[in-house]
Amino acid sequence: MVKIVVGCGENKNVILAKEELAEKNNLEINLAFSDDDLISAMNDKTVDAVVRGSLKSSSLLRKLKYLNKEKFINRASFIKFKNELNEDVEDSELDFNGFLLEPVGIDEGKNIDEKFEMIIRSVNFILGLGKTPKIAILSCGRKEDFGRSSEIDKSLEDSEKLLKKLSDFFLHDELYSKCLESNNYIKNENINESKNIQKNLIYNFENISIKNYNILIEKAIEDGNNIIVAPNGIIGNIIFRTLVLVDSWKSFGAIALGSEKIFIDTSRDQSKEGYMRAISLAFNLANKKLLNK
Repeated sequence: MVKIVVGCGENKNVILAKEELAEKNNLEINLAFSDDDLISAMNDKTVDAVVRGSLKSSSLLRKLKYLNKEKFINRASFIKFKNELNEDVEDSELDFNGFLLEPVGIDEGKNIDEKFEMIIRSVNFILGLGKTPKIAILSCGRKEDFGRSSEIDKSLEDSEKLLKKLSDFFLHDELYSKCLESNNYIKNENINESKNIQKNLIYNFENISIKNYNILIEKAIEDGNNIIVAPNGIIGNIIFRTLVLVDSWKSFGAIALGSEKIFIDTSRDQSKEGYMRAISLAFNLANKKLLNK
């Protein structure tokens, strides 16, 4: 049985989502009506995953980061490509066709090092799903826009530095063993199956792609990249709101990468269906984690 705690604030669509998923096999959903209750759930070993739901984010996220103060925590929004017909993650294998958008916290992704750490965590997550990571780096202009302002120039320079840092990092052969050791999804009692998973993991690792798209986010999406890196968290947050809240792209919430316990951040303004997707994602991640312990 997977136990999930979901935060409930002013937006009661969370309650409707809980009721809609009440009959789902092997799933128990409990509601938390305050930040403190949700943080308590993060500390509760009987709880497998926590979803922010419609609780306000500011104080909650500060408490979450304090709870994981020894670790770097960042959020990456999981968004499905709009041309996909299936609206929900139902299968336990998480065979999605979408992308992680990061940074999305307005105080995240302030420098190259922060974005580098975020991307490494996202790569490990995508590898864990059996996918080949395709990374798109964005900046605040095209290459030929250099010289138009100091802000644009810095963004263009930073995107090239980030591209080089990532390219250099993934060229080192010893990363194969580190990647295999750190990825939780290769642990399996079936030796043959475990070997197949390792083989697939190495193949996907070897075929990682990294490209600087500058300001051309439409091209980054068109090319099917599954990790899209905004210039900073403010721009990432605006991209998320434009795609999901304005243009109705399907979001499954933002995964807290680096957190020991599965935590899915959600907008307090989500629809019932949006909260259902976030809970379904938490369920599938928790179920996969339980199966691979």
